[in-house]
Amino acid sequence: MSQLRVSGTKIVNEEGGETVLRGAGLGGWMNMENFISGYPGCEYQIREALTDTIGQEKADLFFDKFLEYFFQEQDAKFFQSLGLNCIRIAFNYRHFEDDMNPMVLKESGFKHLDRVIDICAQHGIYTILDLHVAPGGQNTDWHSDHGGHIANFWNHRHFQDRALWLWTELAKHYKGNKWIAGYNPLNEPTDSKHTRVIKFYDEVHAAIRAQDPDHIIFFDGNTFASDFSHFGDSHKNWDNTAYSIHDYSVFGFPAAPETYTGTPEQQRRLRRSYEKKREWMDERGLCVWNGEWGPVYARKQYDGAATDSINEGRYKVLSDQLDIYTKDRLSWSIWLYKDIGFQGMVHTSLDTLYMQLFKDFLAKKHRLATDAWGADDSAVRSAYQPLIDLITKEVSDQYRQIYPAPVWKFTDRVGRLSRNILVAEFLVKEWADHFVGKSEAEIDAIAASFKFENCLKRDGLNAILTANAKLVKQ
Repeated sequence: MSQLRVSGTKIVNEEGGETVLRGAGLGGWMNMENFISGYPGCEYQIREALTDTIGQEKADLFFDKFLEYFFQEQDAKFFQSLGLNCIRIAFNYRHFEDDMNPMVLKESGFKHLDRVIDICAQHGIYTILDLHVAPGGQNTDWHSDHGGHIANFWNHRHFQDRALWLWTELAKHYKGNKWIAGYNPLNEPTDSKHTRVIKFYDEVHAAIRAQDPDHIIFFDGNTFASDFSHFGDSHKNWDNTAYSIHDYSVFGFPAAPETYTGTPEQQRRLRRSYEKKREWMDERGLCVWNGEWGPVYARKQYDGAATDSINEGRYKVLSDQLDIYTKDRLSWSIWLYKDIGFQGMVHTSLDTLYMQLFKDFLAKKHRLATDAWGADDSAVRSAYQPLIDLITKEVSDQYRQIYPAPVWKFTDRVGRLSRNILVAEFLVKEWADHFVGKSEAEIDAIAASFKFENCLKRDGLNAILTANAKLVKQ
């Protein structure tokens, strides 16, 4: 165990030896996400709906047991056995304060976070604390858990002050814990003006350093951790800091422009996309961390006989990206450790109570494409095409390019507002109604579907990660 820090372009230990962090994101846990955890809409919506449906006591039981079972010692043992050494823990500010009682610390928020940090430490795994959801929503997407498409974190000083307060409390609490590699103060910001994010980073750096001079700070680029073009010389104000890109490739998703086979041209496009994201850091000799990346995978219940061939192509994308990272000795955190079967290194078995209970509902949600992540909208495309056609006809191209374009094409915006917000909202109560009449013992058993022993391993993915880990000599 050694306190990590940044030295030039590298992460190093106390003796100055390079440490390459290789791991995964623990998403869908202290920040539940719809495609990971199997619900529609946003986490705050399902928490409210379940409370209304079965009462506060039973709802609290389900969510607490979900947090308990989602990551336990068996998970850490398995993770460490693959040769991986770091977990990025995504968390939601709502665990630490209430919107109607802001800046009053909920000590209960540390219950599961401390537990998982300690379990990881016992198995030689560093952790990085990732504020995935800030008050008001720091980005325009569903995983900011604000229910809309406007990143109001940037429009209201109150929200920013609350995030600064929270990082002050977190830095106080975790100061001196050497198994924490560092803090990731804001996941995937989308500041349309590109200047407010710099100002906030100045402020959060000062707030953390006032309490904790030692931990690395990992700053995401703007526009979903892809754009540093407006950062200028801001890095000169920040010590012991690394910079986070999120290197998702379009080849790893259902909407890929072509089947990936690893041709020289496809590999060139992989590398060019990656290199473009890190240009600002490379020009200044700064440390880069890839905080998220990785393909999604086909599932037999939806993709049938094509599943294996689709996934072989996705594994090829994975391998070729890892080849790039290995040559650059890049630290990375793949998205995702655990889910219900779309992207995780392990995933709940279809035989579990949760997956059986929601089998038909999940199929409906998939058909309606109400989750934005990796959506296949083929079954409902005809319903939305007239709206797309109308906008195309009536609005000139120059007005259709609304930030965060080009990351969001205008067709993506239509899908997010109509399917992922509007239609999903109508499914929230239906999700909650699946728990009606369940006893406390049954609710506990449903949550236990997420235990490691009730999960399956994605062997193809894990074999590639293990082989790569052996190539990186510390």
